[in-house]
Amino acid sequence: MVLEKYILAAITTNPSKIPSGTAVFHCEDKKEMEIIAANLEAILDGIAHALTDELYVIVKH
Repeated sequence: MVLEKYILAAITTNPSKIPSGTAVFHCEDKKEMEIIAANLEAILDGIAHALTDELYVIVKH
């Protein structure tokens, strides 16, 4: 199975901004969120996109 154009994970400092149906990582602050996003980008072979100051998503294009 090949995943294309799919949200692999969400990283947030605000739990109310979470997309449903994906893995979610809760962070204490923006710095932690950026570190987690960068690591997940490499691990999941995806691309991190900042949607807001409180929400990143890792997607597979």
